[in-house]
Amino acid sequence: AELQGTGALQQAFDRLKRRLAEEGLFDEHRKRPLPALPEHITLVTSPRGAAVHDFIRIATRRWPGIRIAVWPAPVQGEHAAEALCAALAEVSEQVATDVVVLCRGGGSPEDLWAFNDEAVARAIAASRKPVISAVGHETDFTIADFAADYRAATPTAAVAAALPSLDELLRHLE
Repeated sequence: AELQGTGALQQAFDRLKRRLAEEGLFDEHRKRPLPALPEHITLVTSPRGAAVHDFIRIATRRWPGIRIAVWPAPVQGEHAAEALCAALAEVSEQVATDVVVLCRGGGSPEDLWAFNDEAVARAIAASRKPVISAVGHETDFTIADFAADYRAATPTAAVAAALPSLDELLRHLE
């Protein structure tokens, strides 16, 4: 049996969001700006998901020559949050990248739950590189979205946030 109304997952989400907000983890003043012309982007995601392939295809079309690395991490399941934290820490320390994109396509709230983990939010905040959260679809919100420097509604929207369009830039210069 479950409580009528808000479910247990939503209640846990709301409690954690409120606590981290009160702590200042989501404050605008701690968010880093995204680079205007990044040379290298690192995606923290599953290399097998459709989101990673869409991101790479659109990014290379918008800004040919962009270097994109994929740092593999499971994006759902029992050990996903732990793996995401490790990946974010490793990328922050070891990779010469301009921006990190935490990337996953849509799914059920249970599928996206790893992105509602307190440790993941803290790993995002601790990153030395700006982090874009690109998790789910338009209506999905995760704790990672609030902790990130920028929330993209979808992985495709993350491309537009991270990269200028070369065609638009050339039109503007003309």
